[in-house]
Amino acid sequence: MSENKDQNIAKLQTDFALQHEESKISVARRKKFLYRRLTVFFILAAIITYIMVSTLISQHSTLAEKKAERERVQQELSSLKKEEVLLKEEIVKLNDDDYIAKLARKEYFLSDEDEIIFTLPNEKEEDEEKEEKEKKEKPTN
Repeated sequence: MSENKDQNIAKLQTDFALQHEESKISVARRKKFLYRRLTVFFILAAIITYIMVSTLISQHSTLAEKKAERERVQQELSSLKKEEVLLKEEIVKLNDDDYIAKLARKEYFLSDEDEIIFTLPNEKEEDEEKEEKEKKEKPTN
């Protein structure tokens, strides 16, 4: 019964009713526009946040790579400095005639007067020769 009553009621076309209807439509439009603006705002905020986070992550990984490379280069630098010190010491030694003579006798088997040179095999060479002999002596099946 109440459904019939609601349907049978006619709306009054007064100024107040028209203004009230227009204000409802205006409020509905404002809400719809507000929801659209908020949606666009949150989408833009999400995009900007994603860009900032991805940039932060890429910069962090780049920084980690640079730190690793810096560590490697510093180790290389320290080894090169040690090598430089050794080479400077070698230069000082090479300016000494006695050292050059000793080096020449050692490397090129040169001798002083009344000096006889005996060459002794290295231990490594002896071990290699023994291993080769053992391999030859053992029959392979």
